[in-house]
Amino acid sequence: MSFKTIFRHSALAALLIASVQAHAQTALISTSEGDITVELNAKAAPITVKNFVTTAQEGYYTGTIFHRVIDNFMIQGGGFTADMQEKTKRPSIINEADNGLKNDRYTIAMARTMEPHSASSQFFINTKDNDFLNHSAKSMQGWGYAVFGKVTKGFDVVNKISKSYTKTVGPYADVPIKPIVIKSVTITP
Repeated sequence: MSFKTIFRHSALAALLIASVQAHAQTALISTSEGDITVELNAKAAPITVKNFVTTAQEGYYTGTIFHRVIDNFMIQGGGFTADMQEKTKRPSIINEADNGLKNDRYTIAMARTMEPHSASSQFFINTKDNDFLNHSAKSMQGWGYAVFGKVTKGFDVVNKISKSYTKTVGPYADVPIKPIVIKSVTITP
């Protein structure tokens, strides 16, 4: 192979990589309160984005709700139906909170239990900068919550959801009185 051919192939590969990076995947979260568009960051959180995309494409999120809403903190969804029945849990994934992304306002992150590597389908959108949720150490207390994207459209919808009146349902607090249904999550390249 000549130097010119190698250079052309290298240049073509660089263009393809730049094209893929320029066209990051997005998720359209269609809710009963309106649409939220999220740009996914597969470069920083490849496992988390793959999990979210697969979960969305399988239709898992359809009919789930934003089941935990705390004003001036976050809105959480992706695991319960409107009658507060928890959906069958999906497999847990590795926590990628050490990826350099921060739990800033309008970022999307994975919800989890106290176990750092327990995230599966539930996610939350930060409605303010939540520095205390960021990764600080690879310890039980320091793992943090993995951010994997950011809202690019529908800020008004996020804000409206965050102002929902809530109640306690059984063992679950901060449940919106009026169910906020996730109609679908559509992934676009």
